[in-house]
Amino acid sequence: MRTAILTISSSLARGEGEDLSGPALANAATAAGCEVELREVLADDQAAIEARLRELVAEGFDVILTSGGTGLTPDDVTPEASEAVIERSVPGIAEALRAASMQFTPAAAISRATSGVAGGTLIVNMPGNPKAIGEAFPVLAPILGHAVRHIGREGGRTDGEH
Repeated sequence: MRTAILTISSSLARGEGEDLSGPALANAATAAGCEVELREVLADDQAAIEARLRELVAEGFDVILTSGGTGLTPDDVTPEASEAVIERSVPGIAEALRAASMQFTPAAAISRATSGVAGGTLIVNMPGNPKAIGEAFPVLAPILGHAVRHIGREGGRTDGEH
């Protein structure tokens, strides 16, 4: 599964600090069978995030995982950018990630993360905290391959599964 990882953080995009969530997400995705071909840091800019998501969908990535920008601060715009690109929502993924995270912190309830399909690409907003990624990713890992097979780059089922 060709995978791109976008860390969304204005301070990291300005070179202030080290991206810890991107590598944590890349390690988790690789362990789940993803081929992480791209990792980038983007500022909290809705138009820029949306444009980059559209580019990655057009480049044929199977999975795009974002990290960060899903909270309540005014510059947390990752869900809005994702929803502008997503053609078919897959709310169960975001709901399952929130439910898993709630086992560790009640603050997970304020996550606005979303998930869905654009073209043949699965887009999933993940937490921005490396610890939270480690807590939530085990929910996503076992369904990634199944979801990607069902999406198919040409559309429709590719393996006869339901």
